[in-house]
Amino acid sequence: MISIIVPVYNEEKSLNELYSRTVDSLGKNDFEIIFINDGSTDDSGKIIGTLVKKDKRVKEINFRRNKGKSAVLTAGFNQAKGELVVTLDADLQDHPEEIKKLIEKLNDGYDLVSGWKKQRNDPPVFVLFSQLFNWVIRKTTGLEIHDINCGLKIYKKEVVDSLHLYGDLYRFIPVLAAKEGFRVGEVEVDHSPRKYGHSKYGFSKFFKGSFDLMTVLFLTNFQVKPFHFFGTVGISLFSTGLIICFYLSAIWVLGQPIGRRPLLILGILLIIVGIQLFSLGLIAELMIANGRGRKENG
Repeated sequence: MISIIVPVYNEEKSLNELYSRTVDSLGKNDFEIIFINDGSTDDSGKIIGTLVKKDKRVKEINFRRNKGKSAVLTAGFNQAKGELVVTLDADLQDHPEEIKKLIEKLNDGYDLVSGWKKQRNDPPVFVLFSQLFNWVIRKTTGLEIHDINCGLKIYKKEVVDSLHLYGDLYRFIPVLAAKEGFRVGEVEVDHSPRKYGHSKYGFSKFFKGSFDLMTVLFLTNFQVKPFHFFGTVGISLFSTGLIICFYLSAIWVLGQPIGRRPLLILGILLIIVGIQLFSLGLIAELMIANGRGRKENG
């Protein structure tokens, strides 16, 4: 069985066409379509309700207010009954007909396959920012895929069951899955210009994405060993501050005044912050070890 999860926010004009094309593309496959209405203010909810009454394979989840895509996907993942789970945006830029291509790629031994909009039909500046963002992700995470945030993806059920999404972490699902040991791949998919409405994404999403990337890097690399992060940064800052203070001490011995030098304040500040970060890393390690001990005894 295949579960198709469709996040919806003010997409009333595209829903009927999306439903028809999805049903036609899946043919005789056993499937369900789960529409999650993320607090839409147009008639999206009414249209989804009509589709539910028309086809028993269509399910709906309605949020009273807009909660964001992480909450939407989590709700869909929790309700999905299929062994395979597909996420598909409601704006028709990604094509339901490409689901078959993702299934074929998944059968090559992957646990998650992401679409790659190689020829992307969006404003050039958005395309440029997206390419830059994806390049940074490849270099910092080591995951060699070209379009991490493509809305069209297919997962084995065990992958979605392992995900814990909040904030904007939905953007980094392939990274989170890869760090859990799942095999991640990609396949080129067609991409169309937006047919109805307007994009919900702006430049603020790209800037927020940089902070979310830092969160992901910390969660995937230092969640179990936080001292490796805080300790390394703390020792680096402490050492730099110590070198500055040694230098100032040397020139003070030679007779030069140092009391009014901003470099003195910087050196002392680096030493203090370095000690604080080092201590924070030790405390975090103790908390994790204590929690681990409670689990083993409990």
